[in-house]
Amino acid sequence: YLKKLGFSRSQYNQVANYVMTQSEINIAIGNKPPAQYFQELFEQCNGGNAKYGSITNKEELLANFAMNCIPFEPELLQPENYGAFLERRRSLMAQKIKTYYESL
Repeated sequence: YLKKLGFSRSQYNQVANYVMTQSEINIAIGNKPPAQYFQELFEQCNGGNAKYGSITNKEELLANFAMNCIPFEPELLQPENYGAFLERRRSLMAQKIKTYYESL
């Protein structure tokens, strides 16, 4: 999706843009804009068709986002805010790592 919008490989090929997903979920997402597939995820949690995996509960979905350091702030899902999304996700990832090390 980002490549199609003209982002360079160095812009989209970053750790903060990676997330582990089942291949069928990745295929279902395809080239959809994040705002679209996030909306479809929330619809799935409100009784809609299960398009993306088996999570059908909003609290479980938000817990999954938190576990994977995925910010869910609607404005960050817009392509013009991709840089801000990366910054926010990097911050969440760093905090998770810091919390883990402090727990050792």
